[in-house]
Amino acid sequence: MVDEYNALMLNRTWTLIPNSQNHKLVGNRWVYKIKENHDGTINKYKARLVTKGFLQTPSVDFNETFSPVVKAATIRIILTLAVNSNWILRQVDINNAFLNGDLTEEVYMPQPEGFENKSKPNYICKLNKALYGLRQAPRAWFDKLKSALYSWDFENSKYDTSLFFRRTKSDIIIMLIYVDDIIITGSSSKDVEEVIVKLSKTFALKDLGSLNFFLGIQVTRNQDTILLSQTKYVQDLLIKVEMANCKGIDTPFSTSEKLKRNEGAKFHDPTFYRSVIGSLQYAVLTRPELAFYVSKLSQFMSNPRQSHWIACKTVLRYLKNTMNMCLRIKKSEYFDLIAYTDADWASDPDDRRSISGYCVYLGNNLVAWSSRKQGVVARSTAESEYRAMALCSAEITWISSLLTELELKIQGTPMILSDSTSAAAIAANPVYHSRTKHFEIDLHFIRDKVMKGEIEITYVASKDQTADVLTKPLPYYKFDYFRSKLNVFDKTLCLREGVENGSCENSTADSDDKLACHLSYTHLFPECAEDLLSWQNGATEESKQISMQGLRF
Repeated sequence: MVDEYNALMLNRTWTLIPNSQNHKLVGNRWVYKIKENHDGTINKYKARLVTKGFLQTPSVDFNETFSPVVKAATIRIILTLAVNSNWILRQVDINNAFLNGDLTEEVYMPQPEGFENKSKPNYICKLNKALYGLRQAPRAWFDKLKSALYSWDFENSKYDTSLFFRRTKSDIIIMLIYVDDIIITGSSSKDVEEVIVKLSKTFALKDLGSLNFFLGIQVTRNQDTILLSQTKYVQDLLIKVEMANCKGIDTPFSTSEKLKRNEGAKFHDPTFYRSVIGSLQYAVLTRPELAFYVSKLSQFMSNPRQSHWIACKTVLRYLKNTMNMCLRIKKSEYFDLIAYTDADWASDPDDRRSISGYCVYLGNNLVAWSSRKQGVVARSTAESEYRAMALCSAEITWISSLLTELELKIQGTPMILSDSTSAAAIAANPVYHSRTKHFEIDLHFIRDKVMKGEIEITYVASKDQTADVLTKPLPYYKFDYFRSKLNVFDKTLCLREGVENGSCENSTADSDDKLACHLSYTHLFPECAEDLLSWQNGATEESKQISMQGLRF
């Protein structure tokens, strides 16, 4: 508490003024927390003075409060670039970040408990800088940091407001900002070090060295591979729900069970259910195979039933069994944009809406995915697939725009792989008026993308449709296969000695991992199908190389 108070005084956070009945006071309190490392050991004991922002009044002591944070997909894209280009990855943490923000509104609070000025006992604090708990504190800090980066010739991305970059003739420096946690990478290690030095001179910070633990995600770099895992986060979640010693299972959902909104007895603690679902949503950041199941359970948060909680415990038991699974990002020999998209028509038993799912790959690496219920009822499978395709094309457009802004060109035209020939025909030919006249106009922007050559629609067989795992429960053999195609592997296998370039030999994903592209490309090159089949059945190394070269072509 003394350290925190001294930091506030050094920062000149407030000025003591005589109390007046005209001043609206915002209360404060001390908050204590034990901060842990990723391995569970204690990092430090933290005391923080926090204001009671819920007592603030709009337009009186605060106005704008929105503060952006970097998107998870942006982080994965930048990590992919760093691996492909062998860039350094550094992490810094700003100490007491919110205390750096300048306030434009007049905010008053009592003196902090235990640190009252004895010579001015009836005085109050007029805040000059933001404090934790104030509604405008995140906004004030972000504006302060943005002004500093602008003065160092950084540009703010138009496609992710929390991404800043500075490009010269030969080098580029990129910064990703999530409140007070900052990732810095770039093509020049010297420039990265210079940026960290400038930050340290402007703000009090902790240089955490190479990126290894960010927002509860453990980052492990191994040669040309980055592994993202949340083992400790999952362990803490299981302890929270008292399932640390539960029996693990292989799949997170039953293929025969249909959850309904108002079926069964009500769950006794809806707040606890919502808390667990929120924790599972964060776990999806590195576990894309759980996206459908968590999305499904999230639909019942307003009125959870006992059956919903039982299904939630099934997902937790799956996490117990796969605690060491991680999302792998590895160096690719190519830099193209490929997406899988799928829909499960009228699968919701309550409102008969469809489920859309897509996953987007940048080279070998999965950078974005989604599983969500569509906003309206689709009249046909083609319509539901077309809506899923439109959603996926919007994500591809955003990723393409972000890469273009960074002056990074992808190879070839972005490709969407769909197992619906009718949806692909609707996207390519505006002649289905009688069947599509009820479609909203905003869905048809994918036609413009196809006509301009900005997106290519390609057929893929249902058995190789990776997005299938994002739209419905699957039996284990399919779930395991598609999980490997989502680049989710056992971390211990990826890190063990003797595995070349961090690949996961002898794992269930072995065949998919060694192919340079995606298995679904075989329909484009039927002459390679025989070689591929023999490769999967244990052919010679020469035959394997022939298959790989043919598929990549």
